[in-house]
Amino acid sequence: MGFSRRFLLDAGVKATIALPVWMRSALARAAGRDRAALLTPAAYREATANRLVVIDPGHGGRDPGCIGSGNLYEKDIALAAAWDLRHALQRGGYEVVMTRARDVFIPLQTRVDIAEKHKAALFVSMHANSVAPNTVVRGASVYTFSNHASDGLAASIARSENSVERISNPNFRGVSPQVAKILFSLMAHSTKIESLLLQQKMVGSLAREVDMLQNPARHATFAVLQSSAIPSVLVETAFLSNPQDEAALRTNAFRERIAGSMKTAVDAWFLARQHAVANL
Repeated sequence: MGFSRRFLLDAGVKATIALPVWMRSALARAAGRDRAALLTPAAYREATANRLVVIDPGHGGRDPGCIGSGNLYEKDIALAAAWDLRHALQRGGYEVVMTRARDVFIPLQTRVDIAEKHKAALFVSMHANSVAPNTVVRGASVYTFSNHASDGLAASIARSENSVERISNPNFRGVSPQVAKILFSLMAHSTKIESLLLQQKMVGSLAREVDMLQNPARHATFAVLQSSAIPSVLVETAFLSNPQDEAALRTNAFRERIAGSMKTAVDAWFLARQHAVANL
């Protein structure tokens, strides 16, 4: 997804940071380099070769997540939906890693660590939410990370999914704390833009197949979306507090529609990235 980019900072300090291709190109142009030298064939292959998606089934083990009125556990439906998405992506030629493949508890930070260890191109967390005792609200929604929630419902859902109030800054070696802060800001801003693009693709694709929550593109402080290096979204597939949504989540057909829609969104995101790289 990114290039190892070594460049000069204040006082001649050198640092290595993973930057997306578009930012690398912008830095090079700002330095006055020739456009033809910006993207070699090897660089293009590096930029477009990574098709590894990490799927994160929410909760698990001792953490059941939300529980529907029909006794459907979020941890179980998240895992089933994740497997459906995994099969859809693998059929499409993607490499897939799951943060958990069975009913076990995985700490939130560990889920992020798994994605970063595998240098994932994308991170997708699967959930099903609840606003009990409200049984009317229903539909899918897609979240990105923000230090401030987009609305009260987003804030409430983030709390139920065990959110955190800080981002784990990456370790930039050989630079001052001030320079590290600048690098982190650049990296996080780039990732946020790419996460918003994925969110847009997810919302558009899901809306063609399933009911959506009003204003389905939202943001809040979700722990599993805190990576500054990997574009990440959290998909709330439906509301377990709504009897219709809960009944739908029990069916293979509904979950497969969700998986197919999400796979289409991932295709669109990778196509947009490839197009952007090709036109540098």
